[in-house]
Amino acid sequence: MLMQAFCRSARLGRYAVTPSLACRPTNLGQHHFSLRQARQLATEAPSSSSTKPKIPIEPRPRSKYLRRTFTGIKYTGYLCASTVVGIIVLGAGIFVHDAFTYTDKHIDKVPISPLALHPQKGGPKNLPIVASLVDDQEDDEMKELSTKPKLVVVGGGWGAVATLQSLNAGDYHVTVVTGETFTTFTPLLPSAAVGTVQVRSLVEPIRKVIARLRGHFISGKAVDLVMGERLLEVETISSNGEKKHIYVPYDKIVIACGSVSSTHGVPGLEHCFQLKTISDAQGIRRRIMQNFEVASLPTTTPEERKRLLSFVVCGGGPTGVETAAEIYDFCQEDIMNYYPKICREEVSIHVIQSREHILNTYSEAISKYAEDKFARDKVDLIVNSHVAAVHPDHVVYTTRDENGKTIEHQIPTNFVLWSTGIAMNPFSQRVSDLLPNQVHKKAVVTDSQLRVKGAPRGEVYAIGDCATIETSLIANLLELVEESDKDKNGKIDFDEWEFMVRRIKQQIPLAEDHLQKVRHLFELYDADHDGSLTLNELAVLLQDVGNKITALPATAQVASQQGKYLGKKLSKMAKAKPNLVEHGLYDTDEAVSSAFRYSHLGNLAYIGNAAVFDLGKMSFMGGLLAMYAWRSVYWSEQVSARTRALLMIDWIIRGVWGRDLSIL
Repeated sequence: MLMQAFCRSARLGRYAVTPSLACRPTNLGQHHFSLRQARQLATEAPSSSSTKPKIPIEPRPRSKYLRRTFTGIKYTGYLCASTVVGIIVLGAGIFVHDAFTYTDKHIDKVPISPLALHPQKGGPKNLPIVASLVDDQEDDEMKELSTKPKLVVVGGGWGAVATLQSLNAGDYHVTVVTGETFTTFTPLLPSAAVGTVQVRSLVEPIRKVIARLRGHFISGKAVDLVMGERLLEVETISSNGEKKHIYVPYDKIVIACGSVSSTHGVPGLEHCFQLKTISDAQGIRRRIMQNFEVASLPTTTPEERKRLLSFVVCGGGPTGVETAAEIYDFCQEDIMNYYPKICREEVSIHVIQSREHILNTYSEAISKYAEDKFARDKVDLIVNSHVAAVHPDHVVYTTRDENGKTIEHQIPTNFVLWSTGIAMNPFSQRVSDLLPNQVHKKAVVTDSQLRVKGAPRGEVYAIGDCATIETSLIANLLELVEESDKDKNGKIDFDEWEFMVRRIKQQIPLAEDHLQKVRHLFELYDADHDGSLTLNELAVLLQDVGNKITALPATAQVASQQGKYLGKKLSKMAKAKPNLVEHGLYDTDEAVSSAFRYSHLGNLAYIGNAAVFDLGKMSFMGGLLAMYAWRSVYWSEQVSARTRALLMIDWIIRGVWGRDLSIL
């Protein structure tokens, strides 16, 4: 039928075809033609007719612009459809979330221990002892946890949070004691000080951090420690502002209360800002904005305007350098666009550094790169100088001339940031005063297991800025000799010295790099060349090696690694303790874990739309790409997904609409 229809069409003159070809019977078992194939064949076949073959009319090609228009409309439709579908899915997700969030939950007759409502008094000061908390009996899981060993964590910084995140749920009855209800991502405080990011993006509530552990939170300040009775004294504030003191019992306590800024005996530091807390960042931002607003008034004199727009940073470490860089960026990107141009012209930024270079703990190449960057940005670097005094309207600093004579200088200013070293927190100072052999001036001394030296063994730990690991080898001389002197002759031969070196590396991993040449050290300090070391010779050797060991820096990286190490170790101890006690082993730290070993992952700093990375043997520094690498590192180190999302939104807002210029 197909071929008959085709032949009939051909006879009517609709197609110019060869009759013999068009009307020839076709074996359908051998050839199968579709209508399209037949039409193509008819078009291509030569015509034997005398009449002139008709030329098929081709459709007019579409315009290039018309095709592009249709393509744009098509993909716009796809995008709109995808957007609508996304909105519908998002709306459905929000609806489902709300359906499970806003429920009719009722709390009736929550069980509370009478001891929690009316704690007994005791201890040296006869204070209430919080042996039971108000939520210890509220469900079966909490009742079970109340029978576990009591672990108290003092502080809410990097070390404390890392410890809490590394603990296994259910091993301890956890209580966190700190004056702030949140933990802060401190490396981005300079950004918050000028509005690059919002302070809310840098904080995570402590209660959310400890929710996984079903832990407890006490808002208060630790002030004293009664180690004999295992009681922590905490100062709390009542609803009427009255200070009250309580005792919090513990089986193990982790001191992670951080540090405070060192004053170096400089007068007038009450006129300075510090940058260690959220309130510090808020105060700095408020002062900076107020300075620019007053400087913009027509009644402000030129001298007063210069003083208001003079920013002085005391300290050339990472915090000081990053704050100076953030202030410079703020002036370039926002003050330039929204304030009178005279304000930007009169801005001056000064960094006073006591050393020869800024970022002196970084590699030399990084210090040089940062100094060159600041020189191009006209940030005034004042090196080899010491701040002598800070006044409400100016800073006094001193330098020395070629003859060693002290020269005094002044900088008029209305903003001074003090960022020059750390000192002991009052609570860690109190703990240090309670214990013998705690002679360090800036931190509590611990052993390599992070146990506080002199405290009851296995009960008191200290991590982070408030602590430092002991680097002195001479303090362990007698213990090392007793372990190593196998023949008890009062001398250490080479085999015994090798054994002693292995023990030192186990106890103090920081000494490893200085004990590589075992034979060389033995021969060097064997003064009488008798093939052995006397106690005097050994004492000199250990003293010299100990002096070469560098203590770990007070950085967030160190505190975080210590917290992770301690949290994992405490969980191992909780599981292994029953078996170890059964075999008479009560010192469980060494039984479950080796000494703490710090792994340096590098340092980084922001220097104004550029960043530097010090990775030990190699350094990386640059502009936009380095800045995004810096942001990526800090973004990945956030405590929660919530703060990551908020931080990303803040960076987008700053890039599109600039910083918030309001004063709250």
